[in-house]
Amino acid sequence: MATSEGVFKPTSLFPVLPPIEGTDQQHQLQIAAAKEQITERLSAHRKLLRHRRRRVQQDKLRLILFWLHLQMNYMFLRQCVESRPFTPLQQQWLDSIVSRVPTKFKESPEANILLHELCMEVSDACLSMPYLHPLVDSVLRNPQIEGLLSEKQSTVQTKILDFSQPWHNNFIRSREMIKTNLHILHPAMRTVLDISHMAFSPLVLVDLSGCRASGPVDCKSLENKMTVECKRTEDRIMNNWFPKVIHLLTSKETLNVIKEEKLDSFYDCASTLISNQLKSMLQTSVEEFVSLFEPSNHHRLPIFRMALTFDDEKMEIYPTILDLEASVSEILNTITKTLQKVQTVQSWLAQTTSSFVDAKVADHILAWAQATLKTAVCRNLEEPDKHFQNYVVRFDWLVNGTAQTEVEMFMEEEHCFNEYVKKVEEFHALSKEIISLPAKAHFTMVHLDCEELKQGLSSKAKTYAEIVLKKMINSHREKNLQICSEFETIREKALRVPETTEDMTQMVEYINVIKTKGIKELNEKILVCRRRISFHTLEPEDLELNSTVFLWPKNILHVFELNEQVTTAKQRGEQELLAKRERLMIHLEKLGRRSEQFPYCSELDMMQQYVTDIRTVQKFLQDAKETIDFINKEETFYKWEQTSYPELEVIRENIEPYQKLFGLVLKWQRTENRWMDGSFQDLDGENMEVKVDEFFREIIKMLKFFQQKQNKAEREMVKIAGKPRERSSEDDSIKKGNPTILVCSTVMEQIKEFKVF
Repeated sequence: MATSEGVFKPTSLFPVLPPIEGTDQQHQLQIAAAKEQITERLSAHRKLLRHRRRRVQQDKLRLILFWLHLQMNYMFLRQCVESRPFTPLQQQWLDSIVSRVPTKFKESPEANILLHELCMEVSDACLSMPYLHPLVDSVLRNPQIEGLLSEKQSTVQTKILDFSQPWHNNFIRSREMIKTNLHILHPAMRTVLDISHMAFSPLVLVDLSGCRASGPVDCKSLENKMTVECKRTEDRIMNNWFPKVIHLLTSKETLNVIKEEKLDSFYDCASTLISNQLKSMLQTSVEEFVSLFEPSNHHRLPIFRMALTFDDEKMEIYPTILDLEASVSEILNTITKTLQKVQTVQSWLAQTTSSFVDAKVADHILAWAQATLKTAVCRNLEEPDKHFQNYVVRFDWLVNGTAQTEVEMFMEEEHCFNEYVKKVEEFHALSKEIISLPAKAHFTMVHLDCEELKQGLSSKAKTYAEIVLKKMINSHREKNLQICSEFETIREKALRVPETTEDMTQMVEYINVIKTKGIKELNEKILVCRRRISFHTLEPEDLELNSTVFLWPKNILHVFELNEQVTTAKQRGEQELLAKRERLMIHLEKLGRRSEQFPYCSELDMMQQYVTDIRTVQKFLQDAKETIDFINKEETFYKWEQTSYPELEVIRENIEPYQKLFGLVLKWQRTENRWMDGSFQDLDGENMEVKVDEFFREIIKMLKFFQQKQNKAEREMVKIAGKPRERSSEDDSIKKGNPTILVCSTVMEQIKEFKVF
């Protein structure tokens, strides 16, 4: 090797010795010899490598040529095998095929012709190429060669190997680069896996294992409950697991061994690891939820509450099958939507919410879960739907208009009583049959409540029975009214007073016909009515009508007796009417004398008694008025001249002012006592003043009325006497001494004193 200038420099102040002659030349020769030796070695190494590559290529080419020759030989032999003559299908084989055909397909001539054509087709098919391929393969099979060439196998393609570039250096360089960027091997990632395993391994987002033991549940309630449970679990994970992972990935111990330019890729790797863990946990929860609906886990299935309803004349199942499927699917969606807002490490460090970890369940897993759940739900709802369809098939005619049309047609037609009874009993029996059905039906996944539908259908059947029954009751009522009308006609004609001898003869003949024939027919009708009432409990008004009908045969006997006594009763009635007239005159005379005593009633302490006496007289007057009306009615019946009794009105007019006076005084006394003896806290001055003024005005009116009445009586007396007489002091004292006027004056003074007080 040559030495550059300046290598040998003096290390001291003394000069360097000159080189020895010949030494430098010898050194250069040694260097040249070493270079030649290195060149020869490199050339030999290249030849050796070239020889090795050539040998490998030669082996490859030799193998390719071998397989090409083998394929050519195989194709030649195949052509030879395929071109050789083959033995046709043996007759015993065809007979065996025909023997397997059922006898019923060989009975007719057409079937025999078709069977012969089929045998010919089988014989031709056996000589076709698809049939010969397995035969050729079996002939050319070589046990020593594993795997044979066939037409379906692709021919070996000749590959030209390129060894112009070495691969070892690229491999080493790539391995070093992978080792540098392979963050998954970082110890922090293993710790993240351990934390995730501890947090997620026992975790299931939706745990329905104990739901069945708690009894039936509404699908919407379960859906809401699972939503709340998923939200609670998500909050627990985000408050416990996520902070631990973030703290681990952002700690100084973790970041010290990672270069700054590799930090983003490290966090991407961590986010991917978190994504895989979340996906695995969600997939496990989805699979666990789907596994509940497997037939082997029917004992863990939740029991959904469903009901058969009868609303607006329609039979329905609530919630519907689609609603239940939607609820189960919504629970699955709730599981898959959980933990979809987990931030990446970079997003958490930057305090932004724009980037989240991909925790979405794989589409094929979600599609499998949805399809499996739909199939399982439909399978578990087949029996409840079949139970509901059983109701529809058996009782839909009650609500689709068929029963209504049947009843309307039955009502329009003419039917006897027994046919009506049969129709009513049919609907009652149907109602009892519906009520006797089970109120609840238990299935693997459904608790079906049938009570509402049962009650609705039973009520519907009862409604149709009531319609027919109402028609029966109306018909029964009409017939009862007809019977009563016939009896009323008999009574009216029997009790009618004959005016002439001819009328008397006709009445006797009519009564004889009724007694011999008419009553018998009516009794038969009544007997039929009695049989009708044993079928149904009637309303009170109908019971009263029935009682009237059943009592008519007995009451009509009394009518007949009265008919026989018409003549004698008429005379006796006239005598009684005369006696009643006389008694009425005596009674009116007594009432007149009693009414004349009221002007002399002046004791204020006896006002209550005076009012009672006046009311008694008024009651007697009312009784007398009723007696007069009865007398006038009897006089009209006997065609007498009607009598009048003006004394009644005179007495009534005479006592009316005293009734008002005594009532007013009594009312004043009671009011005054209430004000004076009652609680002073309840008194209202203004109201008291108004009432006192009202009493005062009324008593003045009464005083003026009685004064005018007295003056009028005096004028009439003067007019009767024929000459006026002078008013004396004695007359004034008499006038002032009038008891009625005295009562008015006394009460007026009491009112004045009360006002002053």
